[in-house]
Amino acid sequence: MSSVVSSEESSAVPEHQLTVQDLSESELLARIFPRLHRSPGVLLGPGDDAALIAAPDGRALISIDTQTQDQDFRLTWPNGYSTTGYDVGWKAAAQNLSDINAMGGSATSLVVSLTLPPHTPVEWVEAFADGLTAAIVGLGAADCSVAGGDLGRGRELAVTVAVVGTLGGAAPVLRSGATPGDIVAVSGTLGRAAAGWALLESEIPLESLSPVMRGLVENQCRPLPPLAAGPLAAGAGATAMLDISDGLMRDGNRMAEASSVVLDFDPAALEKFATPLEPAATLLGKEAMRWVLGGGEDHGLLATFPANIQLPQGFTAIGSVQAVVEPPGSGVRISGQTADTVGWDHFAD
Repeated sequence: MSSVVSSEESSAVPEHQLTVQDLSESELLARIFPRLHRSPGVLLGPGDDAALIAAPDGRALISIDTQTQDQDFRLTWPNGYSTTGYDVGWKAAAQNLSDINAMGGSATSLVVSLTLPPHTPVEWVEAFADGLTAAIVGLGAADCSVAGGDLGRGRELAVTVAVVGTLGGAAPVLRSGATPGDIVAVSGTLGRAAAGWALLESEIPLESLSPVMRGLVENQCRPLPPLAAGPLAAGAGATAMLDISDGLMRDGNRMAEASSVVLDFDPAALEKFATPLEPAATLLGKEAMRWVLGGGEDHGLLATFPANIQLPQGFTAIGSVQAVVEPPGSGVRISGQTADTVGWDHFAD
């Protein structure tokens, strides 16, 4: 980081007023490192040019995600909510941990690239590190560590996290294994994060929202992926699985295309997810089912299982896998009827 003041000058700035431009990179890192979770799988953590990570399985899962200010989050939302560093840190961990979960694996390490405008409060960065650690531990990924990363200066906040995971000797569960006759099931929530996003984007003041609706906001800012569900599904014989990050319909269509099948959803099963969202939908003049079908960022799991097995704990059946019998080919249907693919598209939306 360039154009920083000396340590002597920074010591004269009140702690609560410090920004990242008041510290050197090493001073800022010295505040971050003690806040990061460390597990035995990281043999050599932050401090060298690269981390050293154990890979006892001989294979490694790896994924990467980015959050950018005003694209993936706002620092201040129209309803008055202020996104904290803790929120962004939590979400950065959660969405990456979920990708490993969707393969039936467990995360072992994260590396984090953080781009900061000079005026970013140091307290925000410290809270970011706290959010990373809280999500790792709170979501049940205590074997995962932040192994290192990079700090940079830019005009807007941006966070990129790469995650490494292990399968523990098992086979990965892919998107492409769904077979006609399988049960379609989900673990986690549907539509809650989308409802929270709609409330954040509304002009209804945050302080006027009920505790239930504030809970929807929290689902958007601090998602709760069911990290125990991925390995459970793999052990139970799941034939296909993916993380629901861009909406049930869009991600379901991805699974259907990869597997060359049709996913047929049961509207009665989906209604159970929509009903708790009705108060927020009424308040905003929206349709709760649209959030269930098209809302992303809950980071639950969509999986398919052979019809003759008992679904693992935490999974709810929502439909079945059908063979392709007519144009337009693979895709998603609701009660046998062709349905529009709705959901989040990073470039179209």
